[in-house]
Amino acid sequence: CSSLAIGTTTGYRLFSLSSVEQLDQVHESNEIPDVYIVERLFSSSLVVVVSHAKPQQMNVYHFKKGTEICNYSYSSKILSIRLNRQRLVVCLEESIYIHNIKDMKLLKTILDTPPNTTGLCALSINHANSYLAYPGSATSGEIALYDGNTLKTACTIPAHDGPLAALAFNSTGSKLASASEKGTVIRVFSIPGGQKLYEFRRGMKRYVNISSLVFSMDSQFLCASSNTETVHIFKLEHLTDSRPEEPPTWSGYMGKMFQAATNYLPAQVSGMMNQDRAFATVRLNISGQRNICALSTIQKLPRLLVTTSDGYLYIYNLDPQDGGECVLIKKHSLLDSGKMEENKENDLQPPLPQSYAATVARQSTVPSTSTMPGYSEDGGALRGEVIPEHEFATGPVCLDDETEFPPVSI
Repeated sequence: CSSLAIGTTTGYRLFSLSSVEQLDQVHESNEIPDVYIVERLFSSSLVVVVSHAKPQQMNVYHFKKGTEICNYSYSSKILSIRLNRQRLVVCLEESIYIHNIKDMKLLKTILDTPPNTTGLCALSINHANSYLAYPGSATSGEIALYDGNTLKTACTIPAHDGPLAALAFNSTGSKLASASEKGTVIRVFSIPGGQKLYEFRRGMKRYVNISSLVFSMDSQFLCASSNTETVHIFKLEHLTDSRPEEPPTWSGYMGKMFQAATNYLPAQVSGMMNQDRAFATVRLNISGQRNICALSTIQKLPRLLVTTSDGYLYIYNLDPQDGGECVLIKKHSLLDSGKMEENKENDLQPPLPQSYAATVARQSTVPSTSTMPGYSEDGGALRGEVIPEHEFATGPVCLDDETEFPPVSI
């Protein structure tokens, strides 16, 4: 969640999300029109693009050098692409292709998957746990979990009654969140075991289309947005006895009493009592538009980012201690990089308390791309070198190295 990629009618744009006040455009390309998929490998120079002009072709570029690494064509329209430092996954309506990202070699084709018209799938960004999740059924909310490293099926998770609408892994690949087409309940499962860990109720009054599910990098929060104007952020409380003892309060005492009581209640009742309300919320000014959300640490403070299909990026402050209504602090136009709008009311907001900054400063030490493991010291695949399917190198990523992603002849 450190950069933003958008596809437009003229091409695609890449932005850096390192500052609240300024939106830095990293790259813009107008070579391919009508881009509807653009996926960047973290903050590297590797970008994968698919356009409406050639919806069955995937183009892989090193955008800083302006060179095409390779392109692949498939039997039908590409619906989604996911990638980490080990694997690149291409999802079609009834099949999934898994490539080794070092040399773009096709490692596995999962054929005859249940009809997946939206291309719903999720890939763990942690390449050590390259788990892939996709719908295991077109009529029920069954999740198929596949190990992208060993290229074997891990398990099947009966997550919901109705068909799936959203899937998301946390940053380590140890948790998976899901929502069905009803959009009323969001569940979190352990990976690879598939045990249910959390259940959050988004709402009961109306069904919604959840378009975006995302964990914070520290896995403490889970954000869900839909075609309604409300964005929900849930807090994943640690249900262990290892945390410090809370000061005795009436509400704390009652909370422990209720928690103890759930052990003696029928499963359906206790399940309802464990469904937490949203820890924090955002009310957008728009409704009915598709949007994508992210929880990120920018300038050492936790932010909620919302990008809407009409080309705007909204940045909100998230209070990790008290939650509540998130405050809009900035609005950026993505279609005109020189035009930026701001919530003027927020200039009057008092400075954030020191404890608020201290709370998240500890979480901001995410390793940079240059120190993340994933490739060998020689820069990955050399010309003519065949890398074994199960060789998992642990050297630093160096995508600016000439030998990192050489052109591959297909």
